[in-house]
Amino acid sequence: MRKIHAAITAVGGYVPDYVLDNHELETMVDTNDEWITSRTGIKERRILKGEGLATSDMAVYAVNDLLKKRGISAEEIELIIFCTTTPDMPFPATANILADKIGAVNAWGYDLQAACSGFIFGLTTGSQFIESGKHTKVLVVGGDKMSSIINYEDRATCIIFGDGCGCALLEPNSDGYGVIDTICKTDGSGRAFLNQAAGGSLLPASHATVDAKQHFAFQEGKTVFKFAVTNMADVALEVMERNNLTSEDITWLVPHQANKRIIDATANRTGVTDERIMINIDRYGNTTNGTIPLCLWEWESKLKKGDNLILAAFGGGFTWGSIYLKWAY
Repeated sequence: MRKIHAAITAVGGYVPDYVLDNHELETMVDTNDEWITSRTGIKERRILKGEGLATSDMAVYAVNDLLKKRGISAEEIELIIFCTTTPDMPFPATANILADKIGAVNAWGYDLQAACSGFIFGLTTGSQFIESGKHTKVLVVGGDKMSSIINYEDRATCIIFGDGCGCALLEPNSDGYGVIDTICKTDGSGRAFLNQAAGGSLLPASHATVDAKQHFAFQEGKTVFKFAVTNMADVALEVMERNNLTSEDITWLVPHQANKRIIDATANRTGVTDERIMINIDRYGNTTNGTIPLCLWEWESKLKKGDNLILAAFGGGFTWGSIYLKWAY
C-alpha cells in the first residue's frame, strides 16, 4: 500500500488595496527610500484600511478564491488551521470566526501561533491529519494585519511589515506528491529580541502598558537578523540533505519574506539561483504568516506537477522551519 501524503490541491490569496510606499513613510518617520530598499529590499507594503476590518476579513477573500478554483463548497472543509500573530481577538479563535464567515459549518479549527514560521508549522500540523486518515480536506490559512500592532513612529519595525493573507488546501495523495518532509524548531530564549510584550497574562492591558507602547511589535534588528540569516538557511539545507536533494533538484525556493538579505543568504546556502526563488517582499513587505502562501498564490500559474519546492521561514520567539514539498498539480 502506497504512503499517503498531504498534497496542496489549491491556493488562494488576498492583499489589501491601499499601498504604503517608502516615500509615504518618509513623511512619517526619519527614513528614506534608499535606506529602506538597500537594507530590506522593500519598496511598498499593503495596509488594510477601514473601520472594523480584521485578519479574518482578508482570509474570507483568500479562502473564497481557493474554493472557487478548487470547485468545492465551504461545507466540505473539515479542519481550519489559522496561522496568525494578529488574531481578530484573544478568543474565540480566528479559525472559528472564519468558519462562520465562509459557512464552513462542518469544520472545526484552531489558531496556530508561531510568528513568521506559522504557515510552515501549520502545513506540518495539517499534514498529520491527512496522513493519519483523520481528514481529507484541511485548510491552512496564513494571514496577518500587522498594521494593527505596528508603531508608525518606530522605524525599526514600521518599514518592514504589511498586511495580507494566503491559504492552501491539503488533500490526500498516494502518487508521491505533497508534503514529503518537514523540520520545525524553536528557541524560546529569543523572545527578548522579537515580541509583543503586553496584552497577554504576563502584562495584561493597562494604562501603563499602553503609555509604554508595549502593545506594539518590538524587534532588536541586529540580533534577529543574525539568528535568521543562520537558522533559516541552515534548516533549508538540512531538509534538502536529508532527502538527498541538490540545488539542481529544486524547482523553486519559497522563502519567508522578512528581508532580502536573509533571502539571499538562504539562496546562497542552498545553491538555488535567483530565477528559481519566489520573491515579493519588494511589493508586500513582511506579511508574517502570509508571506509563503502569498508566494504560492502569485506563482501558482508557473508551478508544474512534480516540481520540487523548498519552503523555509524564521520567526519571533524564535521559531524556524523548512518543508520539502512536491507540487501536485
